[in-house]
Amino acid sequence: MKKIIDGFRYDTEKAEKVCDIWEASPGDFKHIDAALYRTKRSGKFFIAGKGGPMTMFARRVDQNSWSGGSSLIPLTAEDARKYAEKYASDETIEKFFEVEEA
Repeated sequence: MKKIIDGFRYDTEKAEKVCDIWEASPGDFKHIDAALYRTKRSGKFFIAGKGGPMTMFARRVDQNSWSGGSSLIPLTAEDARKYAEKYASDETIEKFFEVEEA
């Protein structure tokens, strides 16, 4: 999946996958099948994938009607870290993010 957003090109084929993101069962309105990525050149994070009508991938199809969809969504490093802490292993988190001792 490729997309240009705010002058930056995001491409799942050229980016490094951080982790998979999976929630709910297929057919569920909250189902998400996506992955967290980091661009190799600038280190920007993004999510690419698909989801149901009650997810970040929802798209409006009528005045009060929503459908699932697919998209690529840029993230701040802070938001990317939250996804990684929820879905990735500790080793992966340490690879992509700065981690401090408690």
